[in-house]
Amino acid sequence: MHIAPDIFQVGGQDHSSPEDAAVYLVADGDQAALVDAGCGGTTDRILDNITAAGVEPATIRWLLLTHCHFDHSGGAGAIRERLGCRLAAHEADTPFLEAGDAKVTAADWYGRQMPPLPVDHVIRGGGETFTLVQRRIEAIHMPGHSPGSVVYVTESDEHKIVFAQDVHGPLSPAFKSDAAAYRRSLEKLMALEADILCEGHFGVIHGKQAVKRFIADYLN
Repeated sequence: MHIAPDIFQVGGQDHSSPEDAAVYLVADGDQAALVDAGCGGTTDRILDNITAAGVEPATIRWLLLTHCHFDHSGGAGAIRERLGCRLAAHEADTPFLEAGDAKVTAADWYGRQMPPLPVDHVIRGGGETFTLVQRRIEAIHMPGHSPGSVVYVTESDEHKIVFAQDVHGPLSPAFKSDAAAYRRSLEKLMALEADILCEGHFGVIHGKQAVKRFIADYLN
């Protein structure tokens, strides 16, 4: 699904598998990045969707995880093996990925095991900026749903696009969720004033006011 120039959805409920969270593609010339990876059962379909979007899968340089949960990270190992890209995740979620912690990653919610997933690039502190040719993708730490939840921000056609998976939660002690941090992160997300919000399970929300209303629903 085309979202904006060089921005696509290539995985998720209607694109790869009902159990997958959304997978987004950001391209810039001969380099590209994926945001999240689904559960891993439909990697071939995700790669086919990347090709259908007019992007050569071999150009994918980064696989950027928003957080450690299985519906976002379960397919990361297979995608990295197929494409040779580098996997990035925040330092607060990295231990659960690398240990294959089925409880904190929610793999057990899906009746699965989480294979240990080494992280190539650890995002530290409040975040950092990734670069694809001339496109910048800013990673911002927004904990709450998980300790290492991250949103990614880029621009396309003068629109600010925010990839904020699982704005809706849920919060669970099993995930090491933090309700106070979650609320602070939602307020911070609101302040970004995104023109387009790419969420993990509720699709793509267009327009500043619609984005703010969506976020506000979870602040009330």
